[in-house]
Amino acid sequence: MKVSRIAWLLCKRTEVRRHTVCRTFISGSTTRLQQLSSARGSICRYSTESSINGCTALLYRNHGDPSQVIKLILTIVVLYLKPMSLFGPAGSYAILPDLPAVGGNEGVGQILEVGSQVKALRPGDWVIPRDAGLGTWRTAAVLAENDVISLPNDIPLFSAATLGVNPCTAFRMLSDFEELKPGDTVIQNAANSGVGQAVIQIAAARGIQTINVVRDRPDLTQLIDRLKAMGASHVIKEETLRRHEMKELFKTCPRPKLALNGVGGKSATELLRHLQVGGSMVTYGGMAKQPVTVPVSALIFKNVKVKGFWVTQWKRTHSQDEGALRGMLDELCSLIRQGKLTAPACSEVGLQDFRKALDTAMQPFTSAKQVLVL
Repeated sequence: MKVSRIAWLLCKRTEVRRHTVCRTFISGSTTRLQQLSSARGSICRYSTESSINGCTALLYRNHGDPSQVIKLILTIVVLYLKPMSLFGPAGSYAILPDLPAVGGNEGVGQILEVGSQVKALRPGDWVIPRDAGLGTWRTAAVLAENDVISLPNDIPLFSAATLGVNPCTAFRMLSDFEELKPGDTVIQNAANSGVGQAVIQIAAARGIQTINVVRDRPDLTQLIDRLKAMGASHVIKEETLRRHEMKELFKTCPRPKLALNGVGGKSATELLRHLQVGGSMVTYGGMAKQPVTVPVSALIFKNVKVKGFWVTQWKRTHSQDEGALRGMLDELCSLIRQGKLTAPACSEVGLQDFRKALDTAMQPFTSAKQVLVL
């Protein structure tokens, strides 16, 4: 598949002298953002001139149902836009942008032009956001050099476009909370999510066993087969967590040192019950929209640790440590090249059909990521 045919853009205009111009890979055409003065006055000056004069973007002016509040805007000028994917439009994320804002929080872009003071990037480089909120659902933008970080262009484009959030979340949770060794066990719910699939593959590459909990569904057998093909050691239904089968399962593998919770509610409580003494449960999501309840016995008699993780905060905490993010991305890209880490299933949707993509993404049992073709 040609580089000019797929994926997203992620870029943003900022008031700095060190800048790059970024574009999408889609449609074989380049839409450019005009270098314009800020609404607050002529304070935006760059280290090179640019011919960019407009772009197409998905914009929202108020929070609510994403399928209702997001609009397609043509030839807009992009200023100070910091969206947070679907949670931003919905108004339910920890960081909310000033409105109006461009949607989208993941993607890969290609550098089109660079300013004279830009040192680390060059035209043709692939880049992804360093931080959340660049607004990826647009065709072109101008941004600061340190807003993005480069990726090698010898990995699949979908892998690059989906690398910055879910695989990074999985990588950090498997690395930072327990000292996991080959043969150890991790248990997780939401195993079919983007994070869950990355956990399965990274853990398998490290020789770590995984117990993967999924909801019952009509195509359960096919899902189990697909997750096991990725490297899952065991795949079980939510109901199994409360049954005698778990005792049988632990005859074949040790109790988990680490539990990863992306659901909350009863599912999280059941994960806790199966941790070994002194183990950790890390919560990174709450799809059930229910609180995490911790049994007193787990705290007193098993000394379990209950923690949370947000990859955006990790990136900000390590924003001055170039080697931390670069080292993680390099290791993930190495796994991709070896065929040990693949992108989740992706469905390409044209930008004009964005409502279809939004509606599909909000449906239950959705396995495929919706990739906007810009």
